[in-house]
Amino acid sequence: MSSRVIAAVIRRNGAFLLGRRPENKRHGGMWEFPGGKVEPGEKPETTARRELAEELELDVTNFGSLLHTVQDEHSPFIIEFYPTEVTGDPVPREHTELAWLSSDKIATIALAPADRIFLSWFMSKDTNNLGAERDQESERR
Repeated sequence: MSSRVIAAVIRRNGAFLLGRRPENKRHGGMWEFPGGKVEPGEKPETTARRELAEELELDVTNFGSLLHTVQDEHSPFIIEFYPTEVTGDPVPREHTELAWLSSDKIATIALAPADRIFLSWFMSKDTNNLGAERDQESERR
């Protein structure tokens, strides 16, 4: 039986928010887009709001449409990537470290396998403009 997991693709000023997984977890020490497991009967947006508040002390202000789905190899997890806008400054409650990184920099770090697949898809689809309008809008505020 598979388990759904949401991954929030949070972009601010051209950089993406990533967290380093705790060493004692699957893919420990690797970086990932933040998120968490979808509870039974829960909508992905509700999951994002709950997980980002619990793990990063962030408030979701906009939750976009599904970008891409990746089956995490050798596990029951299906990772769903969603563009997400937040307010607040992230505080690492679950991750050992947080970083705002450009897509070029992300390509050089140890990403969890599903996140690496997503990043490759993202870069190949010329979706680098995803969030660019939002970045500009945020800068205007």
